[in-house]
Amino acid sequence: MVGRPIARYNDDGLTLEVTRCCVLEGHKNACSKLYAAAWRAANAMGYKRLITYTLVSEPGTSLKAAGWKVIGQTQYKPKGWNTPSRPRVMPERYPTEQKNIWEIS
Repeated sequence: MVGRPIARYNDDGLTLEVTRCCVLEGHKNACSKLYAAAWRAANAMGYKRLITYTLVSEPGTSLKAAGWKVIGQTQYKPKGWNTPSRPRVMPERYPTEQKNIWEIS
């Protein structure tokens, strides 16, 4: 899935963000092909930049194969989503580690 960037800073009208990449097991190089196709489609529509995020513990092999580059990391915020007004069940169901920011342009 590709759409407008989640972060307001990246929502400049020239950037799109890959928010999901899902494939069935056993389809060789499917993720790399999807990332490459997403960039071709975005570029054809006039966008100049495509971004996505991976956990730092993930190698990003599919992104590297499709020509993407790591441009930085998110700020690490280990506190999670729990707040006094909206308590969350612990442990967190989603990864709370830092993420790599990937880009192709």
